[in-house]
Amino acid sequence: MEERARILIVDDEEFVLNALERSLRLDGHDVVKYQDPVQAIEFLKEQEVDVIISDHLMPQMKGLDFLREAKALRPEAVRILLTGHADLQLALRAINEGEVYRFFTKPWDDETLRLDVRLAVENRRLRDENERLNREVDRQAAILADLERRYPGISSVRRSETGAVIIDDQDL
Repeated sequence: MEERARILIVDDEEFVLNALERSLRLDGHDVVKYQDPVQAIEFLKEQEVDVIISDHLMPQMKGLDFLREAKALRPEAVRILLTGHADLQLALRAINEGEVYRFFTKPWDDETLRLDVRLAVENRRLRDENERLNREVDRQAAILADLERRYPGISSVRRSETGAVIIDDQDL
């Protein structure tokens, strides 16, 4: 069974938080919600999340500023910006400064948002798996380098003109 994703939602409007939570729990996600982005930052200092959804226009802090801080604390989390006041400049800044995965306007379409959150979770899991595989390749390369240092030539293979591996008695 697939591990449940943890989604952090930050919006100063409680009804928006509740609507998003209801929608995202349909897919089995664990949802954490805050009306205050400063409190959400404190949460991120202690807890990992898979996806962060933030409103943009909040009294305490703009969503783009919040997502920039969230990125510094949890760069692995996928970030989504939700706003009722979208414009092209904001969208460009969100993508360039906050590395926002998706940009939604209010009111949003529940099915589209749920689909994009599922894709964001999959994106996060694929990046994690890619990092794990890269660490494994690095570990194996270090082992091979150590063997080559201790036994020079152990990693070399002689091949014939046809590409076949040549094994002779001195190799045994």
